[in-house]
Amino acid sequence: MFSFAKDNPALLGSVSAIVAVICFSINDVAIKFLSGGYALHQVVLIRSFIGVIFLMAVIVPMSGGLPALKTKRLGIHFLRGSCVVFANMAFFLGIAALPLAEGVAIFFISPLVITVFSVVFLKEHVGPRRWVAIALGLVGVVIVLRPGTEAFQFAALLPLMAAFGYAGLHMLTRYIGRTESAAAMSFYIQMTFILVSSSLGLIMGDGKFAGGTDPSLEFLFRAWVWPPLADVSILILLGVVSALGGFFISQAYRVSEAALVAPFEYIAMPMAIVWGILVFDEWPDGVALAGIALILGSGLYMIWREARVSNAEVPDTPRYRR
Repeated sequence: MFSFAKDNPALLGSVSAIVAVICFSINDVAIKFLSGGYALHQVVLIRSFIGVIFLMAVIVPMSGGLPALKTKRLGIHFLRGSCVVFANMAFFLGIAALPLAEGVAIFFISPLVITVFSVVFLKEHVGPRRWVAIALGLVGVVIVLRPGTEAFQFAALLPLMAAFGYAGLHMLTRYIGRTESAAAMSFYIQMTFILVSSSLGLIMGDGKFAGGTDPSLEFLFRAWVWPPLADVSILILLGVVSALGGFFISQAYRVSEAALVAPFEYIAMPMAIVWGILVFDEWPDGVALAGIALILGSGLYMIWREARVSNAEVPDTPRYRR
C-alpha cells in the first residue's frame, strides 16, 4: 500500500500527517456536535465498532492481512490504548463545554508535557531555551484558562489532563513503534475503546447518574438513546475518520522524520477556529487568541529545537490523538 515510501518518505509522511489531522479535526467537531444528545461512551463505542469494521475490511487487507495484527506485546498495546482512552475521554468531555478552538489549544500543551516526562522518566537532558519555551507555553495555558475570573471553567482542565494522557502514551510508543505495524496499533487502540466504553455503558448507560446542568458531566452520565436516522451518518463518519486518522498518523511517523511530520499536526489549530466559527458560532476573543499563540509558538519551537539540538526524534513512533 505504501511501497513508494521507499522512494519519497518525506512526501508520504507529510501527506499522511495532513490526512490524519483532517480526520481528527472532523472527529472533534462531530463529537462536539453530538455531545448535547448522547452519552460519550455510547458515541465512542459506536465509533469504535465502525472503526474496527473499516480497519478489517479495508486497512488490514491492504496491509498484509491478519498477520499484520500479530503481536508479542499485547499488554503494552492495551496499556497504550488506556492512555489513548483517557486522553480522548478527557478531551471530548472538555470540548462539550468549551469553545472548540480553546479546547484544542489547551491540548497542544502536550509536546511540552512530553518533554517534561522525558526528563523525569527517561533522564533526558533539556537545555535552558526549551525550559523557557515550556514556561511560555504554560503562560499561554493560564491565559486561555483565565483562573480567578468569571470566564474560568473547570472543564478547561480536562484538555490539560488529556495532554498528560497523551504524553504517557508517547512514552510507551517509543518502545514498540519500530516493531509493530500501523494496522496493529490502530486495531488494538480501537479494541481498547470498545472494552472501556462498553464497560462504562453497563455501569452508567441507564442514566442513573444524569440530571445535572454541567455539559461535561451530562455528556458522561447521560443515558444511552437510539440514534435517529439523521445522526447515523454522523456516527458512521466518526468511525471511518477515527480509523483513518489513527492509521495515517501511524504511517506518518513510521516512514518520515518526526521533525518533518510533527508541525503538520498544528494545522488542527486553525481548523478548530474555523470549525468553531462556522458550526458553533464560537468567535475567540483577543485574550484567547493571545494564549493560543503562546501555546502554539512554544510547541512548534520545542519541535524545531529538539530536531536542531539533539537530532533525536522525540515522537519517532506513531502518535494517536482523537
